[in-house]
Amino acid sequence: MRPPLLEPVHIERLLAERPLWRLEDSPLPPRRIVREVVAPNFLAAVGLLNAIALAAEKLDHHPDLLLYGWNKLRITTTTHDQGGLTELDFRLAAEIDAIAGD
Repeated sequence: MRPPLLEPVHIERLLAERPLWRLEDSPLPPRRIVREVVAPNFLAAVGLLNAIALAAEKLDHHPDLLLYGWNKLRITTTTHDQGGLTELDFRLAAEIDAIAGD
């Protein structure tokens, strides 16, 4: 069973623990959190993307990953089947921060 949606106050508390992530609201749900990473070069960016993919697979929680420019990643996560943010999103964010060395 997937975890339930988080209340806004809980989201704000968890975001305070992840300062490199920001809440992204849109006119339509779902709410999501986003992080940008600048790698030193293209191969490092691809390596980071692959490491994130492996961590996401272990959690069975898959973010949207965008590699752009030649060294930048935009990582967006939400729990699609719940329609917003859950504990899974913040667990994945913590894993990504560890992978990125932050």
